[in-house]
Amino acid sequence: MGFPGAKAFKEGKRVEVCSREDGFQGSYYGATILQNMGDNKYKVKYNRLVCEDDHSIHLEEVVEGDEIRPLPPLPPPKKTKAGFADGDRVDAFDNDGWWSGIITGKVGCYFGVYFETGHHIGYPERMLRHHMDWRNGEWFFYH
Repeated sequence: MGFPGAKAFKEGKRVEVCSREDGFQGSYYGATILQNMGDNKYKVKYNRLVCEDDHSIHLEEVVEGDEIRPLPPLPPPKKTKAGFADGDRVDAFDNDGWWSGIITGKVGCYFGVYFETGHHIGYPERMLRHHMDWRNGEWFFYH
């Protein structure tokens, strides 16, 4: 999974990194660019992921440039009460990252989200955002 339109990211830039690890494919994690390593590689420091042996230290790693995208734009201020509808593609914040899924309904103040893994989990609206793809240097919104 690459991000066409990727550009050189500057040190200190806040970004999202797409995981390619088994069980984590397609999930996005907030990070900060620490260094451009050349050859389209960047050293990043994750905002929420920590080292396994010392949970007080944020995880740092070198990732390929096509695994990085800018932070998605903030949504416009709410003009309507309903922010999501059945069938909307969303990202749900869970386990320190954003996971892509589909809204399947709403019960009370929780939205059901179905994931490709077969999991179906309920989330409050504050833990969801509309899914967006970064292609050719532009954001594409899905609903």
